[in-house]
Amino acid sequence: MHRTSHRPHLLARPVVVALAAAVALTATACTKSEDDASDTQQSSTAAAEQKVVTPKPGSRSCTIDAYGAEKIDLKNATVGFSQSEKEANPFRIAETQSIKDEAEKRGVKLLTANAQSQFSKQISDVQDLLAKGADLLVIAPLNSDGWDPVLQAAAAKKVPIITIDRKINAEPCKDYVSFIASDFVEQGRRAADQMIEATGGKGEVAILLGSAGNNVTTERTEGFKERIAEKAPDLKVVFEQTGDFAREKGQQVTEQLIQSEPGIKGIYAENDEMGLGAVAALKGAGKKPGDIKIITVDGTRNAVQGVVDGWISGVIESNPRFGPLAFQTLDTFTEGGEVPQDIIIQDSAYDADNAKQDIGKAY
Repeated sequence: MHRTSHRPHLLARPVVVALAAAVALTATACTKSEDDASDTQQSSTAAAEQKVVTPKPGSRSCTIDAYGAEKIDLKNATVGFSQSEKEANPFRIAETQSIKDEAEKRGVKLLTANAQSQFSKQISDVQDLLAKGADLLVIAPLNSDGWDPVLQAAAAKKVPIITIDRKINAEPCKDYVSFIASDFVEQGRRAADQMIEATGGKGEVAILLGSAGNNVTTERTEGFKERIAEKAPDLKVVFEQTGDFAREKGQQVTEQLIQSEPGIKGIYAENDEMGLGAVAALKGAGKKPGDIKIITVDGTRNAVQGVVDGWISGVIESNPRFGPLAFQTLDTFTEGGEVPQDIIIQDSAYDADNAKQDIGKAY
């Protein structure tokens, strides 16, 4: 698989501290608990908010003057949000709800569109948001490439763009303002650490790859392989196949895997939905919890429950609650302040030691 983007740079400390402080004040409405309120759940909810990674100095920032847009009061603006995938995936459900909640909290008019996992539809969706009068855009891209029509249309109307979760392969502070996401390479490394611990660092493992054509898949794969080669040379990746970030496809691929590689010791699923599909396949094959170690990335409630039940060995969180940070970035930018070109959030993790007590942070 070819790499589609470079690893995001870390951020300038003064700007990040300001953004992180703003998020701490605004993000408490992003998570809903299924249980009755309690002090423990309130603590878990607070802990589930997005927090910005402490940055390295010298990172790049962007201002509205450098971008070439016009100042606008966010309270009087119309924000367009383009979601990439069907909201059957808990990550996308939580992501969209977080954007809607923050817009409502701030009294900002929000236009939304869902591409239903079709890239051509997402391009037309964003063009339609522009036609409907969006002054600012927040985009969760399906793919990293192919955005020229949207970038040109937005530039013609001087509409700033922020991307979340996946990166657009374009020039920051020219084609888009900021990219807000996790460090996907680091997620892959942390998944490898969990796999090494679960397997003892020896044996054959498989990777259920995410969708092709976006930086998330590329970087989660890169980080995993990099750490395995560095720390566990006796752990061999013998199988790689895309599950398209989908549960059904993850199950199908795992069914093929356990037929073709019966000695497989571990499965690294690049999102929870594929990992849960793998669990279904193992159950269908008569396997028992822990027979094959599964490590996933996301932090959905079902996957964390899988850790509690012993079917999943570990989950690396990828926090989808972008609303407060996205709107704070837009607010700072439209007021003429500096915002980082790359805003990297820190993620937690779940394993047998903390999954039961921390499941309230999952989404």
